[in-house]
Amino acid sequence: MELLKSPLYEKYIKHNAKIINFAGWDMPISYQGLIQEHESVRKSTGFFDISHMGVISIKGINPKDHLQKFFPTNLYSISEGQSCYSLLLNHAGGIIDDLIIYDLGKPYNHHEILLIVNASRYQVDKDWIENNLENSNLIISNAKKENALIALQGREAFKIFEDWSGNTINNLKNYGVQYKKLNSFINDEEVFVSKTGYTGEEGLEILLNKKLALNLWDFLISQNINPCGLGARDTLRLEAGLPLYGQELNDSINPYEAGLGWVVNLENNHNFFGRDSLLKISSKVPAKKLVGIEIKGKAIARKGCQILNEGTKIGLITSGSWSPSLKKPIALGYVDTNFAILNKEVDVLIRNKIFQGIISKKGFYKRFY
Repeated sequence: MELLKSPLYEKYIKHNAKIINFAGWDMPISYQGLIQEHESVRKSTGFFDISHMGVISIKGINPKDHLQKFFPTNLYSISEGQSCYSLLLNHAGGIIDDLIIYDLGKPYNHHEILLIVNASRYQVDKDWIENNLENSNLIISNAKKENALIALQGREAFKIFEDWSGNTINNLKNYGVQYKKLNSFINDEEVFVSKTGYTGEEGLEILLNKKLALNLWDFLISQNINPCGLGARDTLRLEAGLPLYGQELNDSINPYEAGLGWVVNLENNHNFFGRDSLLKISSKVPAKKLVGIEIKGKAIARKGCQILNEGTKIGLITSGSWSPSLKKPIALGYVDTNFAILNKEVDVLIRNKIFQGIISKKGFYKRFY
C-alpha cells in the first residue's frame, strides 16, 4: 500500500531528509542530524511537520453535551479559545488514545470542537466516536484534509510566528487557541494556532493550507530555524517525560498506572466510558506505575528491556534514548508499584548485559525561562 504524504513532502526532499514509514506516512526521521535538531529546540527554536497527526472536527449544537461521555475530563472546564489534554477510554478504562481537545467556539454559527489525535489512532478514534454517538446531529469530519500541521517549538517561537504572520499572540495563554485570518495574509483563509506542543518548550501548533505552510517553511529557513524530524521529537518528548501512544500508553493501560489520573474528573459525576471501571481501580493502589529511569554508562535501553531488582524482573522499559540535554541515557518504563520509589537503584537488562539504573521523576528536563 502506498504511504501517505504530507503537503510538505517536497520540502523533505529539498532538505535531504531521511524518510521512514511512520504510522502509514512517509515522514522525516531527521534532516541534519538528531542531536543538532534536538539542541535547536532546546537552545533556540526548531520546527516540525506533524501533518501525519489526525485532526477531527465535531460541529453542531451543544457538542459538549454529546461528547462528554467519551472523556473523563470535564469538557466544561474549558471555554472558547481554550484547550485541554485528555484521554479516550474504553469500557475497562483502558486508553484508546491520548489527545488534545480544542474549543473553537462558533466560527461559522456552529459550535466546533477540534481533536488532535495520534496518527496511528485517527481512524480508531473517529470510528469509536461515530459508533457511540446517539441522537445527535453533530457533523464529524476530517479537519485536516489537504492542510498541513506545523509545530514551531522553542523560546523564540512566539516572536518568530508574530514576525511571519503580522498577528500578536500575547493574549493567547498556554493551551490557548485562536482561529482567524493572519494580518500578513489577509486574503487567505483562517489559520488555527494553539499554544501547545510535545517538546517541553514553549511553542505553537499551526494548522494551515498548503500555500501558507510552504510560505511559513520558507520564512523559517530564511531565519535560520532548523527543520526537525521525528527522531528529535522523540528525544525531546522523552526528556520532558511525555508519553507516546504505543509505547507508554495502550488500550490495556489505565490512567492511574500511566500517571495520568489528573485528567480523570470522577468528582464531576458525569458519566463516561470507563467510569465504573475507574471508580473501582482508583480505590486501590495500582499494580504497576510508569517511572523514569536514569541509566549509568552509555547503553540505551529500548522498549521491552527488562527492569530487575536483585535478579528478579519487576518491569519493562517502554521508551529509551540518549538524552542530548543531560548527556546520559534515560528511559521510561513500568515497574511493580512496590519498587516505584524515587532514587531506588535497579538493574536494566540491555542486550543480555546488566546495567545499573536509578528510579527518577518522569520529567527529566525542565525549561528555565
